Amino acid sequence: MSSLIDMAQDHHQPLILQSSPRLPYKDSSDCGDEIVPCSLSHDPVSSSPTPADDNQRLVSLDVFRGLTIALMILVDDAGGAFPSINHAPWFGVTLADFVMPFFLFGVGVSISLVFKKLSNKPNATQKVLLRGIKLFLLGLILQGGYFHGRNHLMYGVDVGKIRWLGVLQRISIAYLLASLSEIWFVKNIRVESPAAFIRKYYTQGLFSILLCSVYMVLLYGLYVPNWAFAASHLNSSGYASKFQAVHCEVRGSLEPPCNSVGLIDRVILGENHLYQHPVYRRTKECSVNSPDYGPRPPNSPGWCLAPFDPEGILSSLMAAITCFLGLHYGHIVVHFKGQRQKILLWSLFSFPLIIMGFILEVIGIPFSKPLYTLSYTCLTAGASGLCLTVIYYIVDVKCIRKPTLLLQWMGMNALIIYALAACELFPAAVQGRWHGSLTAGHTTFKKMGYLSVCDA
Repeated sequence: MSSLIDMAQDHHQPLILQSSPRLPYKDSSDCGDEIVPCSLSHDPVSSSPTPADDNQRLVSLDVFRGLTIALMILVDDAGGAFPSINHAPWFGVTLADFVMPFFLFGVGVSISLVFKKLSNKPNATQKVLLRGIKLFLLGLILQGGYFHGRNHLMYGVDVGKIRWLGVLQRISIAYLLASLSEIWFVKNIRVESPAAFIRKYYTQGLFSILLCSVYMVLLYGLYVPNWAFAASHLNSSGYASKFQAVHCEVRGSLEPPCNSVGLIDRVILGENHLYQHPVYRRTKECSVNSPDYGPRPPNSPGWCLAPFDPEGILSSLMAAITCFLGLHYGHIVVHFKGQRQKILLWSLFSFPLIIMGFILEVIGIPFSKPLYTLSYTCLTAGASGLCLTVIYYIVDVKCIRKPTLLLQWMGMNALIIYALAACELFPAAVQGRWHGSLTAGHTTFKKMGYLSVCDA
């Protein structure tokens, strides 16, 4: 989201120094088989940056964001035709379920690079708050109900039914939490050893553990009572609403109707301000075509029509943890300049996260994007880190950049492409322009008398 969140990145003098001498700068096209920066010579001993390399952009991060945008467009356009790559109905993980964590992970890496040199904390805090508010408001405009999609050429929103949370709102929340922690919770000490690295980010790590703990306590400890919602149904006089009761009276349930994530959103936001077409309408209980949308089976539960926001308050709190994990990967970029070191450390963190995700799933914490469970967080964050590691090796180590130029461009313009593609602004604008042209042409010809017979 480069236009609101400053994604400008540049390397700086490493705090964990390498013993090898600096080498003169060479053109980035001089890439060899050794793992050395693209702008350095082929001396395999060197791993320290040159002054020119200090200002080099981390191209692999742009490509990673571009890949995320491309993946988002793919699953949005093809998910309806191929339900297997669409979001999992409730439990499980599909290709589409990696898009949001990839976004959040990339934001975390970017934050660590943006704030690696911080001189004025109050000024930085003011900028972070302003950017976060702008991103939240943009998400409110794009996903709050103002734009009605390509099939509706009118705009406007019913304030009584505006959707307060969405994709960009979730990213803005994670960005604010991660950025403020990077500004205020990181100690101003020089990192010259692994112990110093831990001391520098110790408080920030405790804060992320606190957020995760609050999520887990509320998810499994909050009591969910019975509740009801207004369900629309079609009768002889049109659409009418009636209240549908949902029986819960449970604690720690992760099922669609009785989880704490939905409870908190209903109490704080109100059911009219939640997403009205939740993904669990594609579950076996709610669709005969599961995992795709379809008619409700006989005797389907009433909660199939209940609203639920996949970017709700509690789940967004846990989603911020993915951003914090991205921060950690970015810290490795800042403090470890050897490319072998980065690849090794990123891999050492990525594989255990993936394994931990499967272990948590086995012991009873299922993968669930709507709830953003801990197992889902570990699996997707580990996959994000592993994907970034592979891209880093290809793009920034081996300098294979021509095949990824399009992805790099998409990553540098992620917010614009998201707004145009995912929110259907571009097709809606084209359709609206075409419709407007036809209407204008119809009016002109009618005034000229050419359409009078046809109109009659």
